[in-house]
Amino acid sequence: QVQLVESGGGLVQDGGSLRLSCAASGSIRNMRSMGWYRQAPGKQRELVAIIISDGSTNYRNSVKGRFTISRDNAKNTLDLQMNSLKPEDTAVYYCNSLSHIGVVSWGPGTQVTVSS
Repeated sequence: QVQLVESGGGLVQDGGSLRLSCAASGSIRNMRSMGWYRQAPGKQRELVAIIISDGSTNYRNSVKGRFTISRDNAKNTLDLQMNSLKPEDTAVYYCNSLSHIGVVSWGPGTQVTVSS
C-alpha cells in the first residue's frame, strides 16, 4: 500500500492562491485514480478533484475554473493548484489514491484556511 503525504496548506486571504502537493512513497503510474478530497468542520468529506489513469479529470462544480489537478508519474506526486480561493474552501484537504486492485490510500491531510 502506498503512503501519501500532503504539503502546501496554510492561511491565505480571500482571492489568494495555494498549491497543494501529495508525495507518494511508491509509483503512482498504475493507479486507477488519484484525487483530492476535503472536509470542513461538521461536514462530510467531499471530493474536490480527481484524475483518472487515462489523464481525464473531474471537479466538483464549486471549484471548476479555479482549481487544477495534475499528476507527475516520474516524481510520484499529485498537485492541486487552487486560485481565487474563497472562505468556503476552508477545510482539511486529503490526498487519495485507488490502485488497480482496489486498494485505497489516504494521506493525513493538510489544513487550508481562507480568511475573509
